[in-house]
Amino acid sequence: MSPPIDTAYVPLLTAGDAVAAATELADDFATGAAHRDAERVLPAAELDRLSASGLLAITVPTRWGGAGLPTRTVVEVIRLLSAADPSIGQIPQSHFVYVNHLRLHATPAQQARLFAEVLAGRRFGNAQSEAGTRHIRDIRTTLLPDGPGRWLLTGRKFYATGALLAHWIPVLAHLGVDGPLHVAWVRRHAPGVDVIDDWDGLGQRTTASGSVVLADVPVTEEWITPYAVTFDGPQTFGAFAQLLHAAIDAGIARAALRDAAGFVRDRSRPYPDAGVDRAADDPLVVRAFGELELAVRAAEALLAAAADAIDTADAELTAPTAGAASLAVAAARASAAAAAVDAGSRLFEVAGTRSAAASLRLDRHWRNARTHTLHDPAAWKVQHLGRWAVDGTPPPNHGQL
Repeated sequence: MSPPIDTAYVPLLTAGDAVAAATELADDFATGAAHRDAERVLPAAELDRLSASGLLAITVPTRWGGAGLPTRTVVEVIRLLSAADPSIGQIPQSHFVYVNHLRLHATPAQQARLFAEVLAGRRFGNAQSEAGTRHIRDIRTTLLPDGPGRWLLTGRKFYATGALLAHWIPVLAHLGVDGPLHVAWVRRHAPGVDVIDDWDGLGQRTTASGSVVLADVPVTEEWITPYAVTFDGPQTFGAFAQLLHAAIDAGIARAALRDAAGFVRDRSRPYPDAGVDRAADDPLVVRAFGELELAVRAAEALLAAAADAIDTADAELTAPTAGAASLAVAAARASAAAAAVDAGSRLFEVAGTRSAAASLRLDRHWRNARTHTLHDPAAWKVQHLGRWAVDGTPPPNHGQL
């Protein structure tokens, strides 16, 4: 394997540094969020700033020169970014997931090389899901043998969030026909790799979650890491990935509530029957805001609790601790999804007719929430929580909970 690249590293951040950096960037990113949504301007410059800040390197383990920050810090970073622009919040979700994959399953030589890339500001994309298969876990992309230690990667991926703007694309594929799932690490511009910007979702419009076509991409064994083994025993890999999605939804919910409050304070007219001079003093409006604030605070609190549950499980990984983490994440994910969709919709109820003007782009909050919360069915989170509450049935050990 080649030695690590010789380049300057991004800043090494403490937990406080990371939250402060995310807060500062979020303030800037929020300014152009509506415009990027309206014109579907991909956030290339914003992602470069995110990389340069050091935020994408905060989970690199300390033994490899990283900060190794806890899960709570990571989810707070994602939540803050998502409250500003949830497309920017979603793009690095897969990056953090695959950094975690390297931590768990890469060889020391692979870790040395790829963690050095992250510390140098490189971004990982994602080529995992496929369209047109039986279900989300049905993968057809395959690594076919091409001589000793050499493989050819062929397949087509969709929902490849972040791949278009990444430096590396981790590709989920079978090692041999119907063989165990592995991750093939390919460079974004490698021969045979074609990333297509064909994402046309009604929300999360600038995640570039389109297609990746892989046509006989040469891959040597040094760039292949095992994936199927992830679920052979207790794990928090899936819970960590799901919790980052919950952080995105929590950010969307907070942004919708924030913009609704600003509109009601500054622009809404009171309903005559309320007998008040400001819409913000209408008792029905105030109650609606109280209900929304309660839901968003609950989602944020469950998010933090689930992050702590993951770190607790990682410190002493057993089936019970991993199961507890999965259930905590299920609660956070279901709560944040409901809060985001509800806040995005009720924004118009409390703000009134003026808020429906297309030029304001306030509908982006609901569109973003409705699109992103479809990623995994929240109903199944509730189902597993219910089975635990009734019979103490532990959750399934897979990556969707």
